[in-house]
Amino acid sequence: MRDSSRAGTLPATSAELSRLLTVVRRGRVLTVTGRFREPRSRLVREIAERLSSNFCDGAAVVAIGRPFGVPELTTALGSVPGMPFLPYATADPLSWLAERDMLLVLDGAEHLAPEALAWLRRLLTAAPGLRILASARSPLAFEGERVHRL
Repeated sequence: MRDSSRAGTLPATSAELSRLLTVVRRGRVLTVTGRFREPRSRLVREIAERLSSNFCDGAAVVAIGRPFGVPELTTALGSVPGMPFLPYATADPLSWLAERDMLLVLDGAEHLAPEALAWLRRLLTAAPGLRILASARSPLAFEGERVHRL
């Protein structure tokens, strides 16, 4: 049994963390699920920090704490520190993101509206360099999704 109650302690062993890093590098979608948000959030943010240099465009972490549709999601992506401004006013955000080689971290993905999930599915189809790492209470139900339960 792991002790994840202490601040700063990851809710995964080093062997599990190593396996999850490999899953994100090789797969398209990994969702960390579990009852409590804090351990899920800590784990996905640690994975993102360790893997951001593996992607030309780095990692974009979007914290989702309320219902999010497509407009809220694209606005949040455009304001992620270190990300270039998302030109949603002048171009299709789907097309712009399709050209990225990046890790998209969705922390609190259980708040994504059905249309936002459908938009992300289209984005995965259009963006071969995109990987999604999500934390949520339950899986996102994406094709090829891998799930790690805490």
